[in-house]
Amino acid sequence: MTLKLGVLALLTAKPGREAEVAEFLRGGRAVVEEEAGTRVWYAFQVDGATFGIFDAFADEPARQAHLSGRIPAALATVGDDLLAAAPDIRLVDVLAVKGSE
Repeated sequence: MTLKLGVLALLTAKPGREAEVAEFLRGGRAVVEEEAGTRVWYAFQVDGATFGIFDAFADEPARQAHLSGRIPAALATVGDDLLAAAPDIRLVDVLAVKGSE
């Protein structure tokens, strides 16, 4: 199945909370392992305070299932404590993929 859709989320940690944001993101892997429709999931760090998540899906129902799943719910719970601003969440179209799908 071809990956067609994605979600890009950028997060900015509050000063002194960077390690906690990183640990939160590392813990997210176990959650998305349970989501059959989340075919690709990356958590990454851009710089000292900026982090991100990118995930990809074959169809809109899979993307919506993820968006209403456990990671966004957990992020909403800890966001005020860990993040300097609301997450910048963007729905994207995947134009090309290298590798096996």
